[in-house]
Amino acid sequence: MAIEPVFRGIGAMGVALVILVLLSAPLVGAGPVNINSADAATLSRELKGIGMKRAQAIVEYRKSHGPFRSADELALVKGIGPSAIEKNRADIRVEANCASGPCGRPAKSTTMPK
Repeated sequence: MAIEPVFRGIGAMGVALVILVLLSAPLVGAGPVNINSADAATLSRELKGIGMKRAQAIVEYRKSHGPFRSADELALVKGIGPSAIEKNRADIRVEANCASGPCGRPAKSTTMPK
């Protein structure tokens, strides 16, 4: 089957738009994110159900209280509940962020593999 008949009538701009959508599709969705080093934009983009306001609250909590030791500690952030944590548990990482200062041993995660 030739591709040409499929795109006939939508023009070059339409073809470019279709290609752009197809190429960006794999980028949509959650992915692993380190909650101890990600900025608010990354947290908002990568965690399901976490908008910019909650993502900023995560970053502020982390600045005030230090790195998270487990995904469950996100519940200490105002607006983050158990359901949001469970939706994202497989994608949450808690490696210590040593770039911003001295680090001890890496924190242990309570995240259980599924």
